[in-house]
Amino acid sequence: MKKFGTFQVVLVALFAALICVATMLVQIPIPATGGYVNLGDGVILIAAFLMQPVYAVAAAGLGSMLADLLAGYVSFAPGTLVIKAGVALIGALLFKTLGKEKKGAAALPAMIIAGVCAEALMVLGYFFYEAVVLGVGAGAAGGILGNVGQGIAGIAVAGMVSPVLMKNEELKNILRRK
Repeated sequence: MKKFGTFQVVLVALFAALICVATMLVQIPIPATGGYVNLGDGVILIAAFLMQPVYAVAAAGLGSMLADLLAGYVSFAPGTLVIKAGVALIGALLFKTLGKEKKGAAALPAMIIAGVCAEALMVLGYFFYEAVVLGVGAGAAGGILGNVGQGIAGIAVAGMVSPVLMKNEELKNILRRK
């Protein structure tokens, strides 16, 4: 099991805060489900592509859940914790498998594949959570388009920012530190 030292706790907290702010910065309501579209997925995928998977998972789940709690979407918080942690896990593991040795723009195809798979989990996860757990039923289908748009925006943001950050060897070493 990975040990969380002070450095790792600070790193997770930093990314959780960035994810929380990005999630709360722009919120477009989805009336059908009571949820909202946001930009947090871009930062989640950046964390997944740059950090060790366990740290990205912790930051994604905690930062996204905190945004829901602070924004008054308390009923979404438990689902968000699990779903966004899953997004980070899938994104990180697939990227590590497909683009492990690639840097910068050469890693972009691996980022896109990992991002699409991770965001597919987000769309399906929220559909299930809203339909079954929140009791929206078939009305949860009304949130699919918004969640797909959110996923596409997240992949675009991560695809533009991550290659630039990956070129910085110092930053990469800091984020990969064990």
